[in-house]
Parts: sequence; C-alpha cells; structure tokens
Amino acid sequence: MAEAKPRILIIEDDPDIAALEKDYLEIHNYEVVIEPDGRQGAERAVKESFALILLDVMLPGKDGMALCREIRAKTDIPILMVTARVEDSDKILGLGLGADDYITKPFSIAELVARVKSHIARYARLTKAQGVAGDELDFGNIRINLASRKVFVDETEVLLTRKEFELLCFLASNRDIVFSKEQIYDRIWGEDLHGDISTVTVHIKRLREKIEKNPGDPAHIQTVWGTGYKFTAKAAR
Repeated sequence: MAEAKPRILIIEDDPDIAALEKDYLEIHNYEVVIEPDGRQGAERAVKESFALILLDVMLPGKDGMALCREIRAKTDIPILMVTARVEDSDKILGLGLGADDYITKPFSIAELVARVKSHIARYARLTKAQGVAGDELDFGNIRINLASRKVFVDETEVLLTRKEFELLCFLASNRDIVFSKEQIYDRIWGEDLHGDISTVTVHIKRLREKIEKNPGDPAHIQTVWGTGYKFTAKAAR
C-alpha cells in the first residue's frame, strides 16, 4: 500500500496564488486542499488532519492573525503565514500568536517548498521524540509532561504555542546551561535559514509571561547578560 501523502491546507482568497502554491506542492508529493474562506478554513484546520497550514494574513472578513490564534488554541501543527506586510511588528505579532514561520510576498516557490518541508520534518521529529508516555520534567512549581505536551504551573495548566513548548523543553532539559540566542535559534528554528533571530527574544518574553510568577524578575528563565539565557530549577520568587 502506498504511503499517504502529507496534507497541506492553504487558506488563501487569491485563486491565482493558491493555485500556484498548490501546483508546486503537489509536484513535491503533497496533497493540497485550498480554502478561500478564512472562517471555513479555520474550521477545517481543526476538524481534519493536516501536516501544515499555509495561512494568508490578508483575508476578507476575519484576518489571518485572528485565525492563527484560533487555530493554534486547538492544534499544534505547523502554521506558515503568507504576508505582503514587511514590517517587523507584523511578523513578531504573527509569531507571538502561534505561527511557526512567515514568508513574505513575493516569494520564490523554491523557498516556499523548502520551508514547508522543513517545518513538517521538524514537527515529525518532535512528535516522535516526545511520544513516550509518562515522560515528565518536574521542577517543583513547574511540571512539563512531554507525552501530552502539557505544562502546569502550580498545578494549573498553561497553554503554550508549539514553539514556546519546544523552547521551554530545550532549556529545561539543559538546566543551568547558558545558551546564546544564536544557539537557541539554531536548535528551535535552525532549518529556516531566512528567519529572524529576534524571534528568540519574543518567545522568551512570552514564555516568561506564562510560567513565571514575576516575569520582570524571572526565577526560571534567566538572562545571562552578554551571553544568552539559561533555565534554573530554583524556587520561584
């Protein structure tokens, strides 16, 4: 029996762009579904099985940023945002809402296909590596269940995006080891050669807001000035 092709959902209201993306992804052995309506696309994203979502930022009705937040709250599959906006603030907002990456129009088809492959492969490796039931990291008031991909602070579950979860697991699994922004970026986003290292700072900030009692004076995810970041297991202040 032939192995099933990875399914990709394209949420894009421009039929020419959607058709172009679909044609080239199908050439590279992906099954592609196009949904021009943002709301219907968000519904399909969580009801059906997809390996990755290509989400346009500028959609009629509900924009891609809002849809990204809705989709990420219900599934952790990779979301690649497609945008004509070039401002860093827009890109950072999308990453903060749970997008894994962004690609700016006009883009090369080769770059699009490379990013799709990269994120699907990374997600598959992460899922496989964290598939051992009952595997946990416990730091007193913070508990990370690798199998269920859930994080608890003082026994209350906190919701993390997929990249936030990966970042927390990486730092917590290497506690008291200092990593530079470059090292962290290479570990979490390393296969995307076109990304922005400021992504690390954004995700560290959002992660602190979710797991630290005092994000301005963090007890766990600490800044080592001039070097990078480290995770420490000492009691929260």
